[in-house]
Amino acid sequence: MSSRLCRGVRGGWRRLGALARGARASHIIPCGGGVEIKQLTEKGFWLYSSVMTSPPPKHAVGERTQALKAVPFFTQMSDQELDVIRSVAVEKSYPKHAVVLTEGEIGDSLYMIESGRVKVFIGDEEGREIILKIIGPGHFFGEMAMIDQQPRSASVTTLEPSTFLILSHHAFEHCVERAPRIANMVLRVLAQRVREADRKIGTLALMDVYGRVASTLLELAVNDNGKLVVSEKLSQQDLANMVGASREMVNRILKDLSERGFIAVESKSITIINRELPPSL
Repeated sequence: MSSRLCRGVRGGWRRLGALARGARASHIIPCGGGVEIKQLTEKGFWLYSSVMTSPPPKHAVGERTQALKAVPFFTQMSDQELDVIRSVAVEKSYPKHAVVLTEGEIGDSLYMIESGRVKVFIGDEEGREIILKIIGPGHFFGEMAMIDQQPRSASVTTLEPSTFLILSHHAFEHCVERAPRIANMVLRVLAQRVREADRKIGTLALMDVYGRVASTLLELAVNDNGKLVVSEKLSQQDLANMVGASREMVNRILKDLSERGFIAVESKSITIINRELPPSL
């Protein structure tokens, strides 16, 4: 460990006082010059980091706050609330096809998407997977583990280069203490997701594959100059993994919907021509 870091630790440790004494030390790392760094509990380390780390310049926080306001979820927040998040969140970028979270691993952080897109899915030992959702800027994931600190319930990989704001359990508690409305916003999104999960369960249980494909296309479509367009960069395999079917079956259904005039399939998009998609053959 460098002498510069040791000097910083020496001064920072004195400032911690009672906090450091109250934290559990599982082992000690010699630093040289009579200085030791203790490994703290997660909460102690987070608070220690807050003391030791200089805050970003005010102009940098302001610029990032304005950038966040362009993201749908954050448009509901005031500048003060966004500044609170930015002051404790960690920004991290991932390349395309990177593993962000793995089902079953221990975690306690929420990830807010600043840019890019991710795939949230569950899988089995044979490599089969069901895609739960594909989400982009303004959405977040990992909230369940952040709240209950239990193992991850799904895996997440990037579909393109992506940047996230990451909030740990303790950082989120800090945000809520300073800006309580943030908790209400997260709760509203969670309630919406429960409703979406209920609809998805009903679709999987009550519809055949044809109906599940048609329903999923309608869910993914967005209004584009009066037309419903699925512009997601979605492969037929991705669509198959979303509806629990084979790629060959999805290919046949898309071809049938196209031949019957319900959709128009292009190289990078699918346009819904007739919004009354048939529930079955």
